[in-house]
Amino acid sequence: MSNNDAPEIALPAGARLPAWALAVNAASRALGVLAAGLIVLSIGVVCQMVFVRAALGQSAIWQTEFVTFAIVAATFLGAPYILLTRGHVAVDVLPLMLGHGARRGLFLLGYLVALMFCALFFWASVPWWHEAYTSGQTTSSIWRARVWIPYLAVPVGLGLLCLQMLTQIVLVLTHRALPFNLRPEESL
Repeated sequence: MSNNDAPEIALPAGARLPAWALAVNAASRALGVLAAGLIVLSIGVVCQMVFVRAALGQSAIWQTEFVTFAIVAATFLGAPYILLTRGHVAVDVLPLMLGHGARRGLFLLGYLVALMFCALFFWASVPWWHEAYTSGQTTSSIWRARVWIPYLAVPVGLGLLCLQMLTQIVLVLTHRALPFNLRPEESL
């Protein structure tokens, strides 16, 4: 795949993605792979927990907490990849009904509101994670997992999600990407 090939982003004819956008996209893809790995690992741990409890008659000590933390981490770490690939649920009826200029305005408005929302939660999550890290908080179970490790997924995922949104906003503003990945001639 060449530098200009980015199936996630519809580019106008002759447009190329700048290196900084390619770097943000690559980071989003990497966290997407990590998130998928956490989900697969969680499935394996649930299977192990069922075997330990049902077949061996033992109690589960760490499995439930691990799976809970892993799924939540996968949600936050995978969010930038979902945004990059437009894997979220979207209804493009309104953008398809609008002309290209209005479509662009709707895209920018929506993404700016979403960016402010995610930036607010990112800003709040950093001290939350830092407090867990500096105070050495652990879970109350026998496992006593250090909570700063799973909590780190929240500011990392939200931070990259903000960068991914900002990247897409800048690309649309500079006419390097199409809003909603819809070409001007696409309409209802």
